[in-house]
Amino acid sequence: MKTIKITFWITTTILFIFEGVMPALTSHTQMAVEGTRHLGYPDYFRYLVAVFKVSGALALMLPFIKGRLKEWAYAGFTFTFISAFVSHWAVDGFGGQTMFPLIALGILAASYFCYHKIQNAAPQIPAGN
Repeated sequence: MKTIKITFWITTTILFIFEGVMPALTSHTQMAVEGTRHLGYPDYFRYLVAVFKVSGALALMLPFIKGRLKEWAYAGFTFTFISAFVSHWAVDGFGGQTMFPLIALGILAASYFCYHKIQNAAPQIPAGN
């Protein structure tokens, strides 16, 4: 169980940094503006994605957030990574930039798997107590 918890915190921290901290700090940069335009998305889309990424990363990282909200965060990131893969593949073809969302999806899957292992191992508290 210790290995599962360590793996969960490492993978979740990586996601938090790349999908929470970095979008919060870089969504307004010229590189982000050009990247969004390059893929054909409107300018407001990067703000929308940044808000969802930061809130989703917080939902994954904060231990007191459990249940459906955390499940929705995992689902949201899954959709984001698959959409990013398809967008980059459609515009740029298959390459390194196209593969990064799939690598992030693998890290997300590891975090999700470990999260459920931890939840299933936790003692269940009966309803009403």
